[in-house]
Amino acid sequence: MAVEKQIPVGGEAVLRFEDVTFNYGENKPVLFETNFVVRKGTKLTLMGPNGAGKSTLFSLIMGELKPEEGRIIIGQGLHIAIAKQFIPHTQWSMTVREFLELAFKDKVYDIDKRAKEVFETVELNVSLDKTIKDLSGGQKGRLLIAQALIQKPDILLLDEPTNNLDKAGVQLLTDFMKSYNGTVIVISHDADFLNSFTHGVLYINTQTYQVEQYVGNYFKVVEEIKRVVERAERANAQLEKEIQNNKDKVNFFALKGGKMRKLAAKLKDEVEELEESKVDVRKEDRTIKPFTINCQEDIGSVIVTFDSVEVLHDGKPVTRKVSVELRKGDKLHITGPNGIGKTTLLEKIAKRNEKGVAIQDGITVGYYRQDFSTLDFDKTAYQELAKVLKRLDDQLLRRTAASMLLGAEQLGSKIGLLSEGQKGLLMFAYLRLLQPGLLILDEPTNHINFRHLPIIAEALKAYEGPMIIVSHVNEFVKEIGITQTLDLGKL
Repeated sequence: MAVEKQIPVGGEAVLRFEDVTFNYGENKPVLFETNFVVRKGTKLTLMGPNGAGKSTLFSLIMGELKPEEGRIIIGQGLHIAIAKQFIPHTQWSMTVREFLELAFKDKVYDIDKRAKEVFETVELNVSLDKTIKDLSGGQKGRLLIAQALIQKPDILLLDEPTNNLDKAGVQLLTDFMKSYNGTVIVISHDADFLNSFTHGVLYINTQTYQVEQYVGNYFKVVEEIKRVVERAERANAQLEKEIQNNKDKVNFFALKGGKMRKLAAKLKDEVEELEESKVDVRKEDRTIKPFTINCQEDIGSVIVTFDSVEVLHDGKPVTRKVSVELRKGDKLHITGPNGIGKTTLLEKIAKRNEKGVAIQDGITVGYYRQDFSTLDFDKTAYQELAKVLKRLDDQLLRRTAASMLLGAEQLGSKIGLLSEGQKGLLMFAYLRLLQPGLLILDEPTNHINFRHLPIIAEALKAYEGPMIIVSHVNEFVKEIGITQTLDLGKL
């Protein structure tokens, strides 16, 4: 059914889901007869596991997808805008101006004036004639927000808005969200960012396919959900004891014959009732298992040497002399403001195209690119992992994927259909199977559920080879055990 618009009840409800059901095919339910209301001026976090359907719910609100049953009601005359997670590669050949014009159905003749105003808000200093592919990751992130704000929406949807933003960018967005008077729904894994401004949480329960509503700041809601899960786990543990006790009695009495067999049958029925009483523990509260990324064997002493690097100053490439050596166990953190050229530098190093950086011959490079473009989106996750192995080991592949919460369904899906979070976990599974002699990581925390981050940090800390990383999440970087820092902004 189509998205409908009507006058909000009492002038307060601006968005309402009424008995909405949506599935991706027969075996991929997302929502089932779910109901919730968003009221004017509220700022809400949308939570759920990777792949639960958070971005799908946004697409339903935007009208890009249609519910199979139920109604999505938007207040009459209200406009909704979305800042998506990333700019598709198909749009990278556009200019900044052309990308902003996509926000409007009709031709806008004062786009330059509108752009100037919104660029001041997000502190984006780029030419409207610049092509998207020439922007840094952080500039793309700010442009996505600018494209939403330029529409002056009544309801603003933000899908992982802090991804690719540096510390200054995150603080700027935080301050904006605190002062913003509009209605907002935001998906993010940045807990401190969310806690600074949200009034409540919309929570996708992947057991019931319902959207649950919680009131309160982000940290309090997370604790409340955690307590619900712990209660379910305790109840299940107690039931499991009773079930096992009754099973033991069934086995004992069944061998006795006569009346004892009747008692055994009765106890068997009780076991089945107890099994049905067990509560499903929410899948979204599972975390990945601790893991290791093994280093390529027999690598030498000095693996990478930096004599110079190319950085961007006022949009122009400039070569700067540096002196850096990376040996086994060294972890280099490359820092600098958005637009300085961090992502470009990592890509060139990974491809061995950076003239001033030399990688020892024979070294296998494991490159985690922030947009996952090193993966073939038309291949299944299984096919992409299989090509890493010299000899296909189905059990190893599936075991590695399962430990990253990628089961048979995800392995059989095309990578392009996976959520961004699942792509991130797939990349770590890929690196584990690859066993690289050098790790290059570009914003590896983007899209990853915050529950997984400590485990990933521990794995990176234990990695025995050299590592080059770009990340704006300082706490994560501290946990890795950085040995050297290269600040491109000071060169």
